[in-house]
Amino acid sequence: MLAARRPLMAPIVLALREMVVREAPQATESVYSLYAVVDLFTFARASDAFIHIVAYEKHVNLGFNQGALLPDPHGLIAGTGKKIRHIRIAAKEDLKLPLRPYIRAAIEQAIQRET
Repeated sequence: MLAARRPLMAPIVLALREMVVREAPQATESVYSLYAVVDLFTFARASDAFIHIVAYEKHVNLGFNQGALLPDPHGLIAGTGKKIRHIRIAAKEDLKLPLRPYIRAAIEQAIQRET
């Protein structure tokens, strides 16, 4: 699906996916092709997703479904939504940003919401 719809962004999506899967191997993953290719991660149902990766034509968003509540020590989180925020990844070099702490925080937040 990525190769057909977002070939330039596929390596970035796959790298981000690898980060999420390593940190949350027990999460359920769902992939959708809508206006963009969306990869959604949840511990329960899709509406309770904690992270989503959205591949657009020229960038990828590493999205946090409760991102407005996440700490942002590096000032990377963008967006003005009531809940959902994201980190924009436009090039492979952006994968060197400290993304794992944000992924871990979103996972911890999701686990706490479920208990």
